[in-house]
Amino acid sequence: MTAATAVRQPARSTEPGTTTVLSRAAGAEWVRLRTVRTTWWCLVAATVTIVGLGAIAAADDAEGTATAANPIVSTFAGEYGVLLGQFALLVLALLAVTSEYASGAIGPTLSWTPRRGVLLAARIAVPAIVVTVVGVALALTADVVALLIDPDLTLPVEDGAGSLARIAAVLAAGAVMAVGAGLLLRSTAGALATVFLLQLVLPFLFQSFGVQWLADLAEWLPGTGAVRLLLDEPMDMSLGHAAALVVGWAGLALAAGGWRLLRRDAG
Repeated sequence: MTAATAVRQPARSTEPGTTTVLSRAAGAEWVRLRTVRTTWWCLVAATVTIVGLGAIAAADDAEGTATAANPIVSTFAGEYGVLLGQFALLVLALLAVTSEYASGAIGPTLSWTPRRGVLLAARIAVPAIVVTVVGVALALTADVVALLIDPDLTLPVEDGAGSLARIAAVLAAGAVMAVGAGLLLRSTAGALATVFLLQLVLPFLFQSFGVQWLADLAEWLPGTGAVRLLLDEPMDMSLGHAAALVVGWAGLALAAGGWRLLRRDAG
């Protein structure tokens, strides 16, 4: 090989591919998530709330209408438990992105993973997967505990799978919305207040005033869609509308938070 030929050959790139960087970023997010104390406190709170409320609901139902001749599906235990227990899991997802802004560690993170699009994908995927998997597992546990408390309950596979699928949709969308709010506001307190207002406080508050336009406004909040999906009770909202509502809010929060991470500095 001549010197001229060697010069014409392009130098091989040593920069890792996107898949490799994403895998490393997701691994780092997972390590950071599971090694902080607040993650485990959130998981304990979620476990106590979801399984505990499910057990209370089952114990209350044991004194009600469920009989061997008229069985009731035990999925209500997990659904009622997730209705409130989801907030402990959403706090977990939110802290996964806001804690570094509070501590100032976001600067080194951006230096280690300068591809912000890859970092954004990892920051979304890891908390959302953890929240969804843990929440579904706890809901299933609550359903099984309800069976043990009230033998007259039943848990058909089809009904159980449908309930868990709706729970997974609510938790995944809620986690993405929490991550988006955290990235946008970069404040744990601000993002936490925003998520709680949209998911819990405002939907119930607006409907309790007895004012029609406030009740109509509540129908467009993500918490209303989450309740419709979780409880699967007849409402003036279809399941498709409810799913579109929670997904739409999650997408809006993610677009706003992702834009700020991609376009703004770490300050």
